[in-house]
Amino acid sequence: MLDACVTALDQFGTKTLAEVMQPAIELADGFPIDELRVEYIRRLAPVFSKWADAKRVFLPGGEVPKVGDVFVQADLARTLRSIVAAERRASRGGGRHAGLSAARDYFYKGEVGRRIGDYMQRNGGLLAAEDLAGFRARVGEPARGTYRGYEVYKAGFWTQGPAFIETLNILEGYDLKRLGHNSPEYVHALAEALKLGFADRDRYFGDPDFVRIPTAQLLSKDYAALRRQLIRDDRASLDYTPGDPVAMKPLLAGVERIPARESRVSPLERANDTTCVNVIDKDGNLFSATPSGAWLPAVVAGDTGVLMGQRLQSAMLDPNSPNVVAPGKRPRITLTPTLVLKNGEPFAVLSTPGGDNQDQALLQVFLNVVEFGMNPQEAVEAARFDTQHLVSSFDDHAFLPGSLNVESRFGEAVVKQLERRGHRVKVQSAFGTLSAPTVVLYDPRTRVISGGADPRRGRYAVAW
Repeated sequence: MLDACVTALDQFGTKTLAEVMQPAIELADGFPIDELRVEYIRRLAPVFSKWADAKRVFLPGGEVPKVGDVFVQADLARTLRSIVAAERRASRGGGRHAGLSAARDYFYKGEVGRRIGDYMQRNGGLLAAEDLAGFRARVGEPARGTYRGYEVYKAGFWTQGPAFIETLNILEGYDLKRLGHNSPEYVHALAEALKLGFADRDRYFGDPDFVRIPTAQLLSKDYAALRRQLIRDDRASLDYTPGDPVAMKPLLAGVERIPARESRVSPLERANDTTCVNVIDKDGNLFSATPSGAWLPAVVAGDTGVLMGQRLQSAMLDPNSPNVVAPGKRPRITLTPTLVLKNGEPFAVLSTPGGDNQDQALLQVFLNVVEFGMNPQEAVEAARFDTQHLVSSFDDHAFLPGSLNVESRFGEAVVKQLERRGHRVKVQSAFGTLSAPTVVLYDPRTRVISGGADPRRGRYAVAW
């Protein structure tokens, strides 16, 4: 996370690390804790209690914090200040780049990295100090697709992002406006296209440093046209249906059927903490990020105050999976920031928390804007659905064929028609889906910026 910030600042930014870290330092010094995080800590207290340093931070005095208590992370604040101090020392004689590089090296190769590595090794962790010292963030080529004149950019195939592009390619063959927003026909078409995109995600996506991925074929319009043929207007698919992009066939011959698998993981063991940041500035520069990693519950690396991530659970143990775990290999993650151009000009940034739900929510928000002309706030507030007809990226990798979670605002008539098509519908509350996107739009003609923030979680749109 730190190296990603340093790299972005160094190559594309203007500020110092000290400037952009100052709000985080102030929050680590203490902030009034809210209902959502108090509930996380209350529910997960048995997990925090297993680790002395986590218990000390999250259960001060052995008690769950109360809403409005000032929640302090003194060790983390001290670590963040030490990183800033390393930047300032180096920048006095060497300038901004030297300062950023020194801050990065202090964390990864210096004292902080050594203390994190030592803590992990003492407590049976997989990470060592030399792993941190050898790490370097890289700037990669994005995956690119087009949809009715829009250019869509996603992170590469070590994320699920390209599945969004494949799904758009499939849906480009439909007249979505004619189907009608959130009609049974519309929901069915999107859900079935998503199933195809996610089947290819689960079959082909992984760290490109370790696996060969047919990237061009997966993102091609011709392949999407073949895959589109598998969608039946009258019947929901209950099958696991990856295609064969190399041979350009809609189905992969001989693929094993995945049995339905409910997750056996206790809610106490499930983690939460992804967020999203989407920004457009006065010059039309676009920024989209989906930070995630220091989830709750998390192990705190001793007196560094640094929370250790659990993203490795997204890797698989199946040796035939492109996402099988291996030393130095990135797990294929769900984090999926999104950047959109229109006619080569800046148009939108959007992202969301929500795991496997992320690209499903973003697809619906994107289409709400470009197909149905909604403003950003309307787009994020509109009723949504999601499917778990995919190999879960978390816990014990459940698979729920035909599942369709819909918010109650869709109404009983829509639910019944979806059930008649074979969807296994679960009705959620009115604002009950997992994701909560923010979206920012830019008009290059007027230079007006507009934003929307989902009320399903604590999302905010701020302008200055």
